[in-house]
Amino acid sequence: MPLYAFENHRPSIGATTYVSPSAQIIGKVTIGERCYVGHGAVLRGDFGAIEIGDETAIEEGVIVHSRPDECTHIGARVTVGHGAMIHNASVADGAVIGMRAVISDYAEVGAGAIVGEMGLVKNHQKIPPGKVAVGVPVRVIGDTDERHHMMTHTAKDLYVDLARRYAEGAMVEIAQPRSGGGGQPR
Repeated sequence: MPLYAFENHRPSIGATTYVSPSAQIIGKVTIGERCYVGHGAVLRGDFGAIEIGDETAIEEGVIVHSRPDECTHIGARVTVGHGAMIHNASVADGAVIGMRAVISDYAEVGAGAIVGEMGLVKNHQKIPPGKVAVGVPVRVIGDTDERHHMMTHTAKDLYVDLARRYAEGAMVEIAQPRSGGGGQPR
């Protein structure tokens, strides 16, 4: 597991959480149970702290960081989509952060809110609980509904199960095929 201490601060990772070998978890980072931290994710707790609740998915290529002596908080059962960035902000339980979205300093995303793909939540911007926000910068376009709840609940359960499968050894490194050797693994 790619964990790094920084100035005597060590990451604390739940025993049932999966962290990809290509992710980097540095310094003051606390991650709960049954979480998934995907390939290439970087959680950098060198200046400030990062706290992540249970059953949260930090998908591939996500970057999380904090300002000096402050904290980025990501709640329980949050989905942070591929390539998103969260910097010194707060994301409440059950929220969904779309792929490539940016959550900037001191922004707050409320419980169960959805930030659409490529959305920009500006410094100090607040997305109320249960709202859908899209755009650059984001603006609230409506309330989450039963369709959103069913979709996000299913997606969260899929990632909790995926974390379990990875932790049980579902991903196995294989040898590269030899050049000109017919493409068969060794």
